[in-house]
Amino acid sequence: MADPSDYELAAWRDVQCFKGRPLSRAMRGVGEQMALGFSAIGTQATTYLAKHPKTQAVVAKGQGAAVKTAQVVGTGAKQAVGAIPDGVTDWSGQAFDSIRRIVGRISRVALSPARVVKLHQKRGHDVTDLADVRRLDLKQVDLVRGRAASWYYPATAALSGAGAGFLITGGELAVPVSGGASAAPSGAVIAGAMVGDAAIVLGLASRCVGQVSLHYGYDPEEPAEKLFIMSVVNAGTALSATAKAAAMADVSRLTQALVRGKVWSILDKSVVSQVSKQFAKAFGVRFTKQSLGKVVPVAGIVLGGTFNWTTLEAIVDAANIAYRHRFLLEKYPSLAAEEVPVSVTAEAAEDADETISVLREVSDAGGPDLE
Repeated sequence: MADPSDYELAAWRDVQCFKGRPLSRAMRGVGEQMALGFSAIGTQATTYLAKHPKTQAVVAKGQGAAVKTAQVVGTGAKQAVGAIPDGVTDWSGQAFDSIRRIVGRISRVALSPARVVKLHQKRGHDVTDLADVRRLDLKQVDLVRGRAASWYYPATAALSGAGAGFLITGGELAVPVSGGASAAPSGAVIAGAMVGDAAIVLGLASRCVGQVSLHYGYDPEEPAEKLFIMSVVNAGTALSATAKAAAMADVSRLTQALVRGKVWSILDKSVVSQVSKQFAKAFGVRFTKQSLGKVVPVAGIVLGGTFNWTTLEAIVDAANIAYRHRFLLEKYPSLAAEEVPVSVTAEAAEDADETISVLREVSDAGGPDLE
C-alpha cells in the first residue's frame, strides 16, 4: 500500500486530537442535576408553605406565583425521577421493546451499499462494490459522504426531545397558580414520553452510525459491524470517566480485531440480537437519567430539544472519528505507531451515567471474548 496522502495524514492528526464540540460538551450531562435541583426547590417551597399558612393563602390568590411555580415544578421533577426504571431489567417492557423494534426497522430503510457504490461511480471513482471504497483516498470518500448527517440527525432528534419535553411539562404550562401541584403530569405520562423519546433517539443513533459506516465502505448489516455500531453509540453517549473508558476500550478492541481480519464465524445472529436487546435496555436507562431536564416546565421543551441535538451531534462525531480511524489504520497499519493514547476525563458525576460494555455483553451471550 502506498504512503498516506497529505489529506489523509491531516485527517489522522485531526482524529488523534479531536475532543468534541464545545456545545455538546457543555450541554450534555446537566439534565439530571437540573431536575434534582428543581425537585429540591419544590420540596423547600412545599415545606415553607406548610409552615406559613398566611403565605399559602396569598399564594392561592395569585400574589406568590414564583413560590407556587417552584412547588409545581418540584413535584413534576420528583415524579419524573420516580418514573425512571430502577434497573436495566425494567426496560424490557413491551412498550419500549415494541417502539425500539419499529424504530429499528425504519432506521434501516434506504441504508443501501448499492446506493453508495453508485454515488462513487458518478464521481468517476473506481468502485464496483462496497469494499472498494476502503481502497480510495479519504478525500474521495469525503467528497461523496457530505455533511448532511451532521445536522439532519441532530435536528430530527431535537424535535423528538422538544416533543417529549412538551408532553411532560405541557400540562404545567397552563396550570393557574391556584391549580396547585396536583396539576403536574402523571408518572405514566412522564414514563411514556421518556420511553418513546429514548427509543426514537436510539433508532436515529443506529441509523446515523450505519450511514457513516456505509460511506467508509463497511456494511452495517454485517454481524460484526452491528457490534461496532453499538460500541460507537455507546462512546458517543458516555459521560462519566468510567463509562467513557469502557466505551473507548470497546471501540479500540473492536477496531483492532476488525483491522486484523479476525474470524467472526462464531458470531451468529442470535448473539448479536441478544446483545442488541441488552444494549438497548442499558441505553434507555442512561439516556433517561441524562435527559431529566425535560421535566422542567417551559425550559424542559428547550432543554429536551437541545439535549437531544447535542446527543446525536456527539454520536455523529464519534462515528466519524471511529470510522476515519479504522479506515486509515486498515489502509496504513504503520500509523498505529503514531497513535496518541486516549485520555478519558470525567464530564459528569459518576452516578449520572450507566457503564456499558458491548464486548462484555458479547461474551455473556456466548460470542468471542475480546475484552
